[in-house]
Amino acid sequence: MQIKRNFDLLERFTALPDTVGRFKLSGIESGKWREYNTKEYKDNVWNVSMGLLAMGFKPGDKIATITNNRPEWNFMEMGVAMAGMVHVPIHSTLSEEELEYIINHSESAMVVVSDASLYKKVQSFKDKLIHTRKVLTFNQVEGAENWSVITEAGKTHATRYYDEVMEIREKITEDDLLTIIYTSGTTGVPKGVMLSHKNLMSNAITTAGVQHLNHNHKALSFLPLSHVFEHMVNYQYHYLGISVYYAENINTIARDIKDLQVDGFIAVPRLLESIYDKIMQKARKLSAVKRYIFLQSIKLAENYAPYKKQSLSFRIRHSLADKLVFSKWREALSPNLTFIGCGGSALQPRLARIFWAAGLPVFEGYGLTETSPVVAVNYSKPGYTLPGSVGKVLKDVEVKIADDGEILIKTPGLMLGYYKDPLGTSDVIDNDGWFHSGDIGELTEEDFLKITDRKKEIFKMSNGKYVAPQQIENKLKESFYIQQLMVVGENQKYPAAIISPNFQELAQWCQKKKIQFQDNAELVKNAQVVKHFQEEIRKFNKKLGENDQVKKIILIADEWSPITGELSSSLKLKRQYIIQKYKDLVDAVYNTRTESIRVKSDDKNQSRD
Repeated sequence: MQIKRNFDLLERFTALPDTVGRFKLSGIESGKWREYNTKEYKDNVWNVSMGLLAMGFKPGDKIATITNNRPEWNFMEMGVAMAGMVHVPIHSTLSEEELEYIINHSESAMVVVSDASLYKKVQSFKDKLIHTRKVLTFNQVEGAENWSVITEAGKTHATRYYDEVMEIREKITEDDLLTIIYTSGTTGVPKGVMLSHKNLMSNAITTAGVQHLNHNHKALSFLPLSHVFEHMVNYQYHYLGISVYYAENINTIARDIKDLQVDGFIAVPRLLESIYDKIMQKARKLSAVKRYIFLQSIKLAENYAPYKKQSLSFRIRHSLADKLVFSKWREALSPNLTFIGCGGSALQPRLARIFWAAGLPVFEGYGLTETSPVVAVNYSKPGYTLPGSVGKVLKDVEVKIADDGEILIKTPGLMLGYYKDPLGTSDVIDNDGWFHSGDIGELTEEDFLKITDRKKEIFKMSNGKYVAPQQIENKLKESFYIQQLMVVGENQKYPAAIISPNFQELAQWCQKKKIQFQDNAELVKNAQVVKHFQEEIRKFNKKLGENDQVKKIILIADEWSPITGELSSSLKLKRQYIIQKYKDLVDAVYNTRTESIRVKSDDKNQSRD
């Protein structure tokens, strides 16, 4: 059967009961996993559709959710769609100001939040919500109306509204608006990306064709379903019958992967970096002999090439490293793990090779909210995986590189446009239907797509040379002592870096050096610490071209996160926010004659001030 609209997946469950019909959604209820089979899924969706109509909502109304990942999210999105309404999933980590803006801009008639803290946050600006008639909660919250009023209304009034839902759903086409997903707002005000049924379903089905997991497998979901990547892959799982388990929160991810012995999950590079950092921290506590074996295994892994024939010597050493080191990584996660999808920002190629060598395949892809999202992806087939690339372009997608290096895209996943912003839409979709991604990239001779930077993030220095900050940041983040950083230097003589240290690693280093400190603010001003970071940067500068070498650093005591505002909900740098926040520090670095970081005169890439 053809899947044109998201709720057509419900019929697929029935049509293919021995495969996708075994699909289950699971979430934590009262401290235990609660599984919903396909019948319970369908019943909940129908009750949501009929319940919304019974409560007076009409086709075309916007219904917003602000929640953690959970089965109820699916019941709402599909039920809302089947009633001819539009789902607006909103990131739960946004500020009150951002939430208020999105709820009002989307004209959401109802908001459903997950818990007491989010309910309290929305209540704080409820009087400013222009179109919102109800605020409900998924969890039981004292003083709040629970979302079950929707499903109960559906059950109570089923006789009256069943036929109306049938009539509405029959009129819905694949080109109708399904959802409005607001961009994370790394620059300026968030834009509402309007995606149709066709946009998301076409991408889910096409990517399902390169997914090696099937109805015999299970996946853990923890990236926000309000993010287009997890949103689309969630439907891919539906299509293939891969059962989905929703992590309770970010702190339970490692436990859930291990306890459930999952076969796959979707991640962003920052999460993989965090997993690797924790592995390295444990390695530092090993005995001298075991630590030597560990580090030699890592060194070997850095040269691993997926699906490429390696020399006999390499294979023997890799087999030994796998037995002594990498098998323990898989045991600590899940021995069943064969799929880690990665997107959202650039992944260090070195890290990708290490995970592959450890038997933890990372399939990096590329896309945007506006393209629903996947444009290209690496996948498990010889000749279709290349660390350092985002894979090959999907079969129903067209990509071309403009004269200035920008990636232009045509895809069935291309958005309907930005909500209430026709001018913004015309700015990114030209008259020939090409979407201008804003990303700079290239296609290799083997047709792998590589992303080099964001067009708007590339800056020119005072010597006329251009700098692509992402490439430099990815290289410097290989340091164990750097948690996050941002390269700056527009209209300056050289690049500098604002660095948020890995304070756990740094504290251990200070302990060895007998450096005393009261807090992070004192730590980043310590002369020995500053010198240590200068030496770290000097080491990595050797691997960069002359114009890309970082000459000065700004150590900060802050740890960046979506809550504190420096990162988006998908953990991308909010560059304009960071630049404004640390403007005085950046100005001071460029306006004072502090010592620049230099490399030795015998290095290949000698630094010149």
